[in-house]
Amino acid sequence: MTAPLSDQIVRLAVALGAAEAGGPLSAEESELIERAVTSSPVPLKSEVVAAASSLRSGGDPLGAMFYDLRDAAERRGSGTVYTPDAIVRPMVEWTLAQQPARVVDAGCGSGRYTAAILKHDPHLAVVAIDLDPLATVMTRAAVAVLGAGDTTRVIQGDFTRARLPKVDGSTAFVGNPPYLRHHQIPAKTKAWAQLAAGSLGLKISGLAGLHALFFLATGLLGQKGDTGCYVTSSEWLDVNYGSIVRGLLTGPLGGEHIHILSPEVEAFEGTQTTATITTFRIGEPVAGIGFRSVSSVAEIRDLTAPPNPVAHARLVETSRWSTFVRTRTQVPADHVELGEIMRVHRGAVTGANAVWVTSDGAGLPESALRPAVTKAFELFAAGQELLDDSSLRRVIDLPTDLESAFESRELRRVKRFLTEARKLDVHKGYVARTRKAWWSVGLREPAPILATYMARRPPAFVINRVKARHINIAHGLYPRQELPEGALRALAHSLSTGVSLSQGRTYSGGLTKFEPREMERLPVPDLATLMSYAGNSPTLDD
Repeated sequence: MTAPLSDQIVRLAVALGAAEAGGPLSAEESELIERAVTSSPVPLKSEVVAAASSLRSGGDPLGAMFYDLRDAAERRGSGTVYTPDAIVRPMVEWTLAQQPARVVDAGCGSGRYTAAILKHDPHLAVVAIDLDPLATVMTRAAVAVLGAGDTTRVIQGDFTRARLPKVDGSTAFVGNPPYLRHHQIPAKTKAWAQLAAGSLGLKISGLAGLHALFFLATGLLGQKGDTGCYVTSSEWLDVNYGSIVRGLLTGPLGGEHIHILSPEVEAFEGTQTTATITTFRIGEPVAGIGFRSVSSVAEIRDLTAPPNPVAHARLVETSRWSTFVRTRTQVPADHVELGEIMRVHRGAVTGANAVWVTSDGAGLPESALRPAVTKAFELFAAGQELLDDSSLRRVIDLPTDLESAFESRELRRVKRFLTEARKLDVHKGYVARTRKAWWSVGLREPAPILATYMARRPPAFVINRVKARHINIAHGLYPRQELPEGALRALAHSLSTGVSLSQGRTYSGGLTKFEPREMERLPVPDLATLMSYAGNSPTLDD
Protein backbone atom coordinates (compact mmCIF):
# COMPACT_ATOMS: atom_id res chain seq x y z
CA MET A 1 0.00 0.00 0.00
CA THR A 2 1.32 3.44 -0.93
CA ALA A 3 1.95 5.74 2.04
CA PRO A 4 -0.14 8.95 2.22
CA LEU A 5 1.43 11.84 0.32
CA SER A 6 1.82 13.83 3.54
CA ASP A 7 3.98 11.01 4.96
CA GLN A 8 5.96 10.88 1.74
CA ILE A 9 6.67 14.62 2.00
CA VAL A 10 7.81 14.28 5.60
CA ARG A 11 9.89 11.18 4.81
CA LEU A 12 11.68 13.04 2.01
CA ALA A 13 12.17 16.05 4.30
CA VAL A 14 13.76 13.78 6.90
CA ALA A 15 16.05 12.27 4.27
CA LEU A 16 17.13 15.84 3.46
CA GLY A 17 18.02 16.46 7.10
CA ALA A 18 14.87 18.12 8.47
CA ALA A 19 14.99 16.37 11.85
CA GLU A 20 18.43 17.83 12.65
CA ALA A 21 18.00 21.39 11.35
CA GLY A 22 16.37 24.52 12.71
CA GLY A 23 16.51 23.77 16.42
CA PRO A 24 14.36 21.55 18.64
CA LEU A 25 11.32 19.86 17.12
CA SER A 26 7.87 20.52 18.51
CA ALA A 27 5.75 17.62 19.76
CA GLU A 28 3.56 17.87 16.64
CA GLU A 29 6.58 17.84 14.32
CA SER A 30 8.04 14.85 16.15
CA GLU A 31 4.75 12.99 15.80
CA LEU A 32 4.62 13.69 12.06
CA ILE A 33 8.17 12.49 11.59
CA GLU A 34 7.70 9.35 13.68
CA ARG A 35 4.59 8.38 11.73
CA ALA A 36 6.22 9.05 8.37
CA VAL A 37 9.36 7.09 9.20
CA THR A 38 7.21 4.17 10.35
CA SER A 39 4.79 4.13 7.43
CA SER A 40 6.82 5.34 4.44
CA PRO A 41 9.74 3.68 2.70
CA VAL A 42 13.10 5.44 2.53
CA PRO A 43 13.11 7.64 -0.60
CA LEU A 44 15.36 6.62 -3.45
CA LYS A 45 18.76 8.27 -3.38
CA SER A 46 18.01 9.81 -6.75
CA GLU A 47 14.86 11.44 -5.32
CA VAL A 48 16.81 12.93 -2.41
CA VAL A 49 19.57 14.21 -4.69
CA ALA A 50 17.05 15.75 -7.07
CA ALA A 51 15.16 17.47 -4.25
CA ALA A 52 18.36 18.84 -2.73
CA SER A 53 19.53 20.10 -6.11
CA SER A 54 16.20 21.82 -6.67
CA LEU A 55 16.37 23.54 -3.28
CA ARG A 56 19.90 24.77 -3.93
CA SER A 57 18.86 26.21 -7.29
CA GLY A 58 15.89 28.09 -5.82
CA GLY A 59 13.16 25.49 -6.33
CA ASP A 60 10.59 24.27 -3.85
CA PRO A 61 10.09 20.54 -4.48
CA LEU A 62 8.40 19.85 -1.14
CA GLY A 63 6.06 22.78 -1.58
CA ALA A 64 5.10 21.45 -5.00
CA MET A 65 4.26 18.09 -3.43
CA PHE A 66 2.24 19.90 -0.77
CA TYR A 67 0.15 21.56 -3.50
CA ASP A 68 -0.64 18.08 -4.82
CA LEU A 69 -1.58 16.98 -1.30
CA ARG A 70 -4.08 19.76 -0.54
CA ASP A 71 -6.39 21.12 -3.19
CA ALA A 72 -7.13 24.83 -3.57
CA ALA A 73 -10.17 24.70 -1.29
CA GLU A 74 -8.20 23.03 1.52
CA ARG A 75 -5.36 25.53 1.18
CA ARG A 76 -7.76 28.47 1.30
CA GLY A 77 -9.37 26.93 4.38
CA SER A 78 -6.08 27.20 6.25
CA GLY A 79 -5.01 30.47 4.63
CA THR A 80 -2.15 28.73 2.85
CA VAL A 81 -1.28 30.31 -0.48
CA TYR A 82 2.40 30.26 -1.44
CA THR A 83 4.20 33.16 -3.09
CA PRO A 84 5.90 32.81 -6.50
CA ASP A 85 9.62 33.42 -6.83
CA ALA A 86 9.05 36.56 -8.91
CA ILE A 87 7.67 38.21 -5.78
CA VAL A 88 9.76 36.44 -3.13
CA ARG A 89 13.00 37.56 -4.76
CA PRO A 90 12.45 41.37 -4.72
CA MET A 91 10.97 41.21 -1.23
CA VAL A 92 14.02 39.35 0.06
CA GLU A 93 16.37 41.74 -1.74
CA TRP A 94 14.63 44.70 -0.11
CA THR A 95 14.77 42.98 3.27
CA LEU A 96 18.49 42.21 3.05
CA ALA A 97 19.23 45.75 1.86
CA GLN A 98 18.12 46.92 5.31
CA GLN A 99 21.14 45.04 6.74
CA PRO A 100 19.24 43.33 9.56
CA ALA A 101 20.91 41.28 12.25
CA ARG A 102 17.95 38.89 12.14
CA VAL A 103 15.11 38.07 9.75
CA VAL A 104 11.73 36.71 10.86
CA ASP A 105 9.83 34.71 8.23
CA ALA A 106 6.24 35.19 9.41
CA GLY A 107 4.06 32.27 8.29
CA CYS A 108 6.95 30.50 6.58
CA GLY A 109 4.99 27.82 4.70
CA SER A 110 7.42 25.54 2.89
CA GLY A 111 10.24 27.99 3.56
CA ARG A 112 10.46 29.95 0.31
CA TYR A 113 11.46 33.22 1.97
CA THR A 114 13.81 31.49 4.41
CA ALA A 115 15.53 29.58 1.61
CA ALA A 116 15.92 32.71 -0.52
CA ILE A 117 17.47 34.57 2.43
CA LEU A 118 19.85 31.75 3.27
CA LYS A 119 20.98 31.46 -0.33
CA HIS A 120 22.17 35.06 -0.05
CA ASP A 121 23.66 34.67 3.41
CA PRO A 122 23.65 31.23 5.12
CA HIS A 123 25.10 32.77 8.28
CA LEU A 124 22.33 35.32 8.85
CA ALA A 125 20.11 34.62 11.88
CA VAL A 126 16.66 33.60 10.63
CA VAL A 127 13.54 32.71 12.61
CA ALA A 128 10.87 30.89 10.57
CA ILE A 129 7.44 30.52 12.18
CA ASP A 130 4.34 28.63 11.05
CA LEU A 131 1.43 26.99 12.84
CA ASP A 132 1.32 24.01 10.46
CA PRO A 133 3.83 21.31 11.52
CA LEU A 134 4.00 19.98 7.96
CA ALA A 135 5.05 23.44 6.81
CA THR A 136 7.79 23.75 9.43
CA VAL A 137 9.14 20.28 8.63
CA MET A 138 9.40 21.31 4.97
CA THR A 139 11.18 24.52 6.00
CA ARG A 140 13.61 22.53 8.16
CA ALA A 141 14.52 20.45 5.10
CA ALA A 142 15.40 23.59 3.15
CA VAL A 143 17.47 24.88 6.07
CA ALA A 144 19.35 21.58 6.26
CA VAL A 145 20.15 21.49 2.53
CA LEU A 146 21.34 25.11 2.54
CA GLY A 147 23.67 24.44 5.47
CA ALA A 148 22.20 26.98 7.87
CA GLY A 149 21.16 24.74 10.74
CA ASP A 150 23.28 26.61 13.28
CA THR A 151 21.89 30.09 12.63
CA THR A 152 18.27 29.39 11.70
CA ARG A 153 15.48 28.55 14.12
CA VAL A 154 12.25 27.02 12.87
CA ILE A 155 9.31 27.36 15.25
CA GLN A 156 6.05 25.49 14.88
CA GLY A 157 3.59 27.82 16.56
CA ASP A 158 1.23 30.76 16.31
CA PHE A 159 2.98 33.89 15.04
CA THR A 160 0.47 36.09 16.83
CA ARG A 161 1.74 34.71 20.16
CA ALA A 162 5.42 34.51 19.25
CA ARG A 163 8.17 35.75 21.55
CA LEU A 164 11.53 36.81 20.19
CA PRO A 165 14.76 37.03 22.19
CA LYS A 166 16.65 40.31 22.06
CA VAL A 167 19.27 40.66 19.38
CA ASP A 168 22.12 43.09 18.78
CA GLY A 169 20.94 45.04 15.79
CA SER A 170 17.66 45.27 13.92
CA THR A 171 15.12 42.63 12.96
CA ALA A 172 13.45 42.48 9.57
CA PHE A 173 10.03 40.85 9.20
CA VAL A 174 9.17 39.35 5.82
CA GLY A 175 6.56 36.98 4.42
CA ASN A 176 3.10 36.25 3.11
CA PRO A 177 0.76 36.29 6.14
CA PRO A 178 -1.98 33.66 5.76
CA TYR A 179 -5.28 34.80 4.29
CA LEU A 180 -7.87 33.45 6.71
CA ARG A 181 -11.29 35.04 7.15
CA HIS A 182 -12.50 36.11 10.57
CA HIS A 183 -15.03 33.29 11.05
CA GLN A 184 -12.18 30.76 10.88
CA ILE A 185 -10.15 32.50 13.58
CA PRO A 186 -10.51 31.04 17.11
CA ALA A 187 -12.33 33.14 19.69
CA LYS A 188 -9.27 33.23 21.95
CA THR A 189 -7.21 34.71 19.11
CA LYS A 190 -9.85 37.38 18.53
CA ALA A 191 -9.80 38.17 22.25
CA TRP A 192 -6.02 38.50 22.10
CA ALA A 193 -6.35 40.86 19.14
CA GLN A 194 -8.68 43.18 21.07
CA LEU A 195 -6.21 43.42 23.95
CA ALA A 196 -3.20 43.75 21.64
CA ALA A 197 -4.77 46.55 19.62
CA GLY A 198 -5.77 48.34 22.81
CA SER A 199 -2.19 48.18 24.10
CA LEU A 200 -1.13 50.15 21.01
CA GLY A 201 -3.94 52.67 21.37
CA LEU A 202 -5.93 51.19 18.46
CA LYS A 203 -9.21 49.37 17.94
CA ILE A 204 -9.75 46.25 15.85
CA SER A 205 -12.89 44.91 14.25
CA GLY A 206 -13.98 41.36 15.01
CA LEU A 207 -14.19 40.91 11.22
CA ALA A 208 -10.44 41.34 10.73
CA GLY A 209 -8.75 38.49 8.84
CA LEU A 210 -5.63 36.71 10.00
CA HIS A 211 -3.33 38.73 7.72
CA ALA A 212 -4.44 41.87 9.60
CA LEU A 213 -3.58 40.15 12.88
CA PHE A 214 -0.08 39.42 11.56
CA PHE A 215 0.48 43.15 11.10
CA LEU A 216 -0.76 43.66 14.66
CA ALA A 217 1.54 40.97 16.06
CA THR A 218 4.45 42.54 14.20
CA GLY A 219 3.65 45.86 15.83
CA LEU A 220 3.99 44.19 19.23
CA LEU A 221 7.11 42.18 18.41
CA GLY A 222 9.02 44.89 16.60
CA GLN A 223 11.37 47.47 18.09
CA LYS A 224 12.29 50.91 16.85
CA GLY A 225 14.62 50.48 13.89
CA ASP A 226 13.14 47.14 12.77
CA THR A 227 11.72 46.84 9.26
CA GLY A 228 9.11 44.78 7.46
CA CYS A 229 7.96 43.69 4.02
CA TYR A 230 4.69 41.74 3.69
CA VAL A 231 2.64 40.66 0.69
CA THR A 232 -1.09 40.27 1.35
CA SER A 233 -4.45 40.53 -0.31
CA SER A 234 -5.20 44.22 -0.80
CA GLU A 235 -8.62 44.06 0.89
CA TRP A 236 -7.40 45.87 3.99
CA LEU A 237 -6.76 49.02 1.93
CA ASP A 238 -10.49 49.75 1.73
CA VAL A 239 -12.63 47.57 3.99
CA ASN A 240 -13.68 48.58 7.49
CA TYR A 241 -11.76 45.80 9.23
CA GLY A 242 -8.61 47.00 7.49
CA SER A 243 -8.61 50.09 9.69
CA ILE A 244 -6.31 48.24 12.12
CA VAL A 245 -3.67 47.83 9.40
CA ARG A 246 -4.07 51.41 8.22
CA GLY A 247 -3.80 52.61 11.81
CA LEU A 248 -0.67 50.57 12.41
CA LEU A 249 0.99 51.87 9.24
CA THR A 250 0.23 55.50 10.06
CA GLY A 251 1.38 54.87 13.62
CA PRO A 252 3.69 52.34 15.28
CA LEU A 253 4.56 50.29 12.18
CA GLY A 254 5.80 53.33 10.27
CA GLY A 255 4.51 52.62 6.76
CA GLU A 256 6.94 53.46 3.95
CA HIS A 257 5.73 52.16 0.56
CA ILE A 258 2.63 50.31 -0.65
CA HIS A 259 2.91 48.60 -4.02
CA ILE A 260 -0.52 47.53 -5.32
CA LEU A 261 -0.33 44.64 -7.77
CA SER A 262 -3.03 44.23 -10.38
CA PRO A 263 -4.74 40.81 -10.79
CA GLU A 264 -2.64 40.21 -13.93
CA VAL A 265 0.41 39.92 -11.65
CA GLU A 266 -0.25 36.54 -10.04
CA ALA A 267 0.89 37.19 -6.50
CA PHE A 268 -0.59 34.00 -5.08
CA GLU A 269 -0.44 30.76 -7.02
CA GLY A 270 -3.78 29.62 -8.36
CA THR A 271 -5.64 32.85 -7.50
CA GLN A 272 -6.51 36.06 -9.25
CA THR A 273 -6.63 38.90 -6.78
CA THR A 274 -5.27 42.35 -6.24
CA ALA A 275 -2.28 42.00 -3.92
CA THR A 276 -0.27 44.51 -1.96
CA ILE A 277 3.41 44.55 -1.01
CA THR A 278 3.84 46.77 2.02
CA THR A 279 7.14 47.97 3.45
CA PHE A 280 7.47 49.64 6.83
CA ARG A 281 10.01 50.95 9.35
CA ILE A 282 8.89 50.34 12.91
CA GLY A 283 8.94 53.35 15.21
CA GLU A 284 9.71 55.84 12.45
CA PRO A 285 7.45 58.92 12.25
CA VAL A 286 5.23 58.79 9.18
CA ALA A 287 5.22 62.01 7.20
CA GLY A 288 3.66 60.12 4.28
CA ILE A 289 3.43 56.75 2.54
CA GLY A 290 4.34 56.22 -1.10
CA PHE A 291 1.84 54.37 -3.29
CA ARG A 292 2.60 52.65 -6.57
CA SER A 293 0.44 50.72 -9.02
CA VAL A 294 2.15 47.61 -10.42
CA SER A 295 0.82 46.02 -13.59
CA SER A 296 3.63 43.59 -14.50
CA VAL A 297 6.14 41.30 -12.82
CA ALA A 298 8.98 43.39 -14.21
CA GLU A 299 7.77 46.41 -12.24
CA ILE A 300 8.08 44.57 -8.91
CA ARG A 301 11.84 44.24 -9.14
CA ASP A 302 12.68 47.49 -7.39
CA LEU A 303 10.68 47.91 -4.19
CA THR A 304 12.78 50.94 -3.23
CA ALA A 305 11.35 53.07 -6.06
CA PRO A 306 10.25 56.25 -4.22
CA PRO A 307 6.78 57.24 -5.45
CA ASN A 308 5.35 60.58 -4.35
CA PRO A 309 4.16 60.03 -0.79
CA VAL A 310 0.61 60.66 0.35
CA ALA A 311 0.69 62.98 3.34
CA HIS A 312 -0.06 61.57 6.79
CA ALA A 313 -3.11 63.83 7.23
CA ARG A 314 -4.74 62.47 4.07
CA LEU A 315 -3.97 58.89 5.06
CA VAL A 316 -5.63 59.33 8.43
CA GLU A 317 -8.77 60.99 7.11
CA THR A 318 -9.28 58.57 4.18
CA SER A 319 -10.76 55.12 4.76
CA ARG A 320 -10.11 53.79 1.23
CA TRP A 321 -6.45 53.82 0.36
CA SER A 322 -6.70 52.16 -3.06
CA THR A 323 -7.92 55.51 -4.38
CA PHE A 324 -4.36 56.82 -4.03
CA VAL A 325 -3.30 54.76 -7.04
CA ARG A 326 -6.56 54.38 -8.95
CA THR A 327 -6.41 57.00 -11.65
CA ARG A 328 -9.74 58.51 -12.50
CA THR A 329 -11.03 57.15 -15.81
CA GLN A 330 -10.46 59.72 -18.53
CA VAL A 331 -13.90 60.89 -19.57
CA PRO A 332 -14.04 61.18 -23.38
CA ALA A 333 -15.53 64.16 -25.16
CA ASP A 334 -19.35 64.13 -25.13
CA HIS A 335 -19.28 61.84 -22.08
CA VAL A 336 -19.91 62.42 -18.38
CA GLU A 337 -19.73 60.30 -15.26
CA LEU A 338 -22.79 58.12 -14.71
CA GLY A 339 -23.44 59.88 -11.40
CA GLU A 340 -24.38 63.05 -13.25
CA ILE A 341 -27.30 61.22 -14.85
CA MET A 342 -28.16 58.40 -12.43
CA ARG A 343 -28.04 57.79 -8.71
CA VAL A 344 -26.78 54.29 -7.86
CA HIS A 345 -28.23 52.57 -4.79
CA ARG A 346 -27.52 49.11 -3.42
CA GLY A 347 -30.61 47.05 -2.69
CA ALA A 348 -32.09 46.58 0.76
CA VAL A 349 -30.54 44.22 3.29
CA THR A 350 -33.22 41.86 4.59
CA GLY A 351 -31.13 40.61 7.51
CA ALA A 352 -32.58 37.10 7.10
CA ASN A 353 -33.16 36.03 3.51
CA ALA A 354 -34.43 32.62 4.63
CA VAL A 355 -37.41 34.38 6.24
CA TRP A 356 -38.01 37.45 4.09
CA VAL A 357 -37.42 35.88 0.65
CA THR A 358 -40.02 33.31 -0.39
CA SER A 359 -40.96 31.17 -3.36
CA ASP A 360 -44.42 30.14 -2.13
CA GLY A 361 -45.76 33.36 -0.62
CA ALA A 362 -45.58 32.15 3.00
CA GLY A 363 -49.37 32.38 3.24
CA LEU A 364 -49.27 36.17 3.11
CA PRO A 365 -51.50 38.61 1.19
CA GLU A 366 -50.32 39.35 -2.33
CA SER A 367 -49.93 43.03 -1.45
CA ALA A 368 -47.08 42.10 0.93
CA LEU A 369 -45.11 40.19 -1.71
CA ARG A 370 -42.81 41.99 -4.11
CA PRO A 371 -41.26 40.21 -7.11
CA ALA A 372 -37.56 40.87 -6.67
CA VAL A 373 -34.13 40.10 -8.05
CA THR A 374 -32.52 38.15 -5.24
CA LYS A 375 -29.62 36.47 -7.08
CA ALA A 376 -27.08 38.01 -9.43
CA PHE A 377 -27.45 35.21 -12.00
CA GLU A 378 -31.06 36.34 -12.58
CA LEU A 379 -29.68 39.52 -14.13
CA PHE A 380 -26.92 37.77 -16.05
CA ALA A 381 -29.52 35.38 -17.47
CA ALA A 382 -31.95 38.14 -18.39
CA GLY A 383 -29.81 39.64 -21.12
CA GLN A 384 -30.53 43.24 -22.07
CA GLU A 385 -33.99 43.39 -20.50
CA LEU A 386 -35.83 41.72 -17.63
CA LEU A 387 -39.13 40.84 -19.30
CA ASP A 388 -40.66 38.18 -17.05
CA ASP A 389 -40.97 38.06 -13.27
CA SER A 390 -42.64 34.66 -13.03
CA SER A 391 -39.40 32.92 -12.02
CA LEU A 392 -38.41 35.57 -9.52
CA ARG A 393 -38.87 34.96 -5.83
CA ARG A 394 -40.88 37.35 -3.66
CA VAL A 395 -39.56 39.56 -0.90
CA ILE A 396 -41.94 40.05 2.01
CA ASP A 397 -42.17 43.81 2.33
CA LEU A 398 -44.55 44.72 5.16
CA PRO A 399 -45.37 48.32 6.08
CA THR A 400 -44.52 49.65 9.52
CA ASP A 401 -48.21 50.26 10.27
CA LEU A 402 -49.86 46.87 9.88
CA GLU A 403 -53.26 47.76 11.29
CA SER A 404 -54.14 50.33 8.66
CA ALA A 405 -52.58 48.41 5.76
CA PHE A 406 -54.56 45.17 5.98
CA GLU A 407 -58.16 44.20 6.53
CA SER A 408 -58.80 41.89 9.48
CA ARG A 409 -58.49 38.52 7.69
CA GLU A 410 -55.23 39.55 6.00
CA LEU A 411 -53.92 40.99 9.27
CA ARG A 412 -54.41 37.63 11.02
CA ARG A 413 -52.30 35.94 8.31
CA VAL A 414 -49.57 38.55 8.69
CA LYS A 415 -49.51 38.21 12.47
CA ARG A 416 -49.30 34.41 12.24
CA PHE A 417 -46.29 34.81 9.96
CA LEU A 418 -44.62 37.27 12.34
CA THR A 419 -45.21 34.93 15.29
CA GLU A 420 -43.30 32.21 13.44
CA ALA A 421 -40.56 34.69 12.55
CA ARG A 422 -40.20 35.64 16.22
CA LYS A 423 -39.70 31.98 17.11
CA LEU A 424 -36.65 32.12 14.82
CA ASP A 425 -35.40 35.23 16.68
CA VAL A 426 -35.53 37.25 13.48
CA HIS A 427 -36.56 40.34 15.47
CA LYS A 428 -33.31 40.11 17.46
CA GLY A 429 -31.01 40.36 14.44
CA TYR A 430 -28.85 43.45 14.00
CA VAL A 431 -30.64 44.63 10.84
CA ALA A 432 -34.11 44.05 12.31
CA ARG A 433 -33.19 45.98 15.46
CA THR A 434 -32.10 49.03 13.45
CA ARG A 435 -35.43 49.33 11.59
CA LYS A 436 -38.32 51.51 12.64
CA ALA A 437 -40.35 48.28 12.73
CA TRP A 438 -38.40 45.04 12.80
CA TRP A 439 -40.70 43.39 10.24
CA SER A 440 -40.47 46.12 7.61
CA VAL A 441 -37.68 45.37 5.08
CA GLY A 442 -38.23 48.66 3.27
CA LEU A 443 -37.52 47.81 -0.36
CA ARG A 444 -36.69 50.70 -2.67
CA GLU A 445 -38.98 51.59 -5.54
CA PRO A 446 -38.26 49.66 -8.76
CA ALA A 447 -35.14 50.93 -10.54
CA PRO A 448 -35.34 51.45 -14.32
CA ILE A 449 -31.95 49.74 -14.68
CA LEU A 450 -30.63 46.96 -12.41
CA ALA A 451 -26.94 46.08 -12.23
CA THR A 452 -24.86 43.34 -10.70
CA TYR A 453 -21.86 44.57 -8.77
CA MET A 454 -19.72 41.58 -7.73
CA ALA A 455 -18.58 38.82 -10.08
CA ARG A 456 -15.62 37.53 -12.06
CA ARG A 457 -16.98 39.32 -15.12
CA PRO A 458 -18.08 42.90 -15.86
CA PRO A 459 -21.43 43.94 -14.38
CA ALA A 460 -24.69 43.20 -16.15
CA PHE A 461 -26.86 46.29 -16.77
CA VAL A 462 -30.47 45.23 -17.37
CA ILE A 463 -33.51 47.34 -18.20
CA ASN A 464 -36.16 46.49 -15.61
CA ARG A 465 -39.31 46.09 -17.72
CA VAL A 466 -41.25 44.21 -15.03
CA LYS A 467 -40.51 46.77 -12.31
CA ALA A 468 -38.95 44.16 -10.06
CA ARG A 469 -37.50 45.23 -6.71
CA HIS A 470 -33.95 44.27 -5.71
CA ILE A 471 -32.12 43.33 -2.55
CA ASN A 472 -28.45 43.88 -1.77
CA ILE A 473 -27.10 41.52 -4.44
CA ALA A 474 -27.69 44.24 -7.01
CA HIS A 475 -27.55 47.99 -7.53
CA GLY A 476 -30.45 50.06 -8.79
CA LEU A 477 -29.82 52.93 -11.21
CA TYR A 478 -32.30 55.80 -10.73
CA PRO A 479 -32.40 58.75 -13.18
CA ARG A 480 -31.89 62.23 -11.77
CA GLN A 481 -34.46 63.33 -14.35
CA GLU A 482 -36.91 61.32 -16.40
CA LEU A 483 -35.30 59.64 -19.40
CA PRO A 484 -37.20 58.73 -22.58
CA GLU A 485 -37.22 55.11 -23.68
CA GLY A 486 -34.51 55.47 -26.30
CA ALA A 487 -32.22 57.35 -23.91
CA LEU A 488 -32.60 54.63 -21.28
CA ARG A 489 -31.78 51.91 -23.79
CA ALA A 490 -28.77 53.86 -25.05
CA LEU A 491 -27.47 54.29 -21.50
CA ALA A 492 -27.88 50.59 -20.65
CA HIS A 493 -26.18 49.63 -23.92
CA SER A 494 -23.25 51.97 -23.26
CA LEU A 495 -22.72 50.52 -19.79
CA SER A 496 -23.10 46.91 -20.95
CA THR A 497 -20.50 47.28 -23.69
CA GLY A 498 -18.14 49.81 -22.14
CA VAL A 499 -17.42 48.69 -18.57
CA SER A 500 -14.42 46.46 -17.82
CA LEU A 501 -13.22 44.61 -14.72
CA SER A 502 -10.27 47.01 -14.39
CA GLN A 503 -12.70 49.74 -13.35
CA GLY A 504 -13.69 47.87 -10.17
CA ARG A 505 -11.83 46.48 -7.18
CA THR A 506 -10.63 42.87 -7.31
CA TYR A 507 -10.67 40.77 -4.16
CA SER A 508 -9.31 37.39 -3.15
CA GLY A 509 -10.55 34.67 -5.49
CA GLY A 510 -10.79 37.03 -8.44
CA LEU A 511 -14.14 38.63 -7.54
CA THR A 512 -14.40 42.21 -8.78
CA LYS A 513 -16.67 44.63 -6.94
CA PHE A 514 -18.24 47.95 -7.94
CA GLU A 515 -19.42 50.02 -4.98
CA PRO A 516 -22.25 52.49 -5.73
CA ARG A 517 -19.95 55.53 -5.80
CA GLU A 518 -17.46 53.66 -8.00
CA MET A 519 -20.23 52.80 -10.42
CA GLU A 520 -21.27 56.45 -10.49
CA ARG A 521 -17.78 57.34 -11.76
CA LEU A 522 -18.16 55.21 -14.91
CA PRO A 523 -18.06 57.30 -18.13
CA VAL A 524 -21.25 57.33 -20.22
CA PRO A 525 -22.57 59.47 -23.10
CA ASP A 526 -23.73 62.87 -21.90
CA LEU A 527 -27.40 63.71 -21.52
CA ALA A 528 -27.63 65.49 -24.86
CA THR A 529 -26.26 62.43 -26.67
CA LEU A 530 -28.62 60.10 -24.82
CA MET A 531 -31.60 62.35 -25.52
CA SER A 532 -30.80 62.24 -29.22
CA TYR A 533 -31.90 58.61 -29.11
CA ALA A 534 -35.31 59.42 -27.61
CA GLY A 535 -37.96 57.27 -29.25
CA ASN A 536 -35.35 55.03 -30.92
CA SER A 537 -33.81 51.69 -30.06
CA PRO A 538 -30.16 52.47 -30.76
CA THR A 539 -26.81 50.93 -30.40
CA LEU A 540 -24.24 53.63 -29.84
CA ASP A 541 -21.88 52.40 -32.49
CA ASP A 542 -24.54 52.86 -35.21
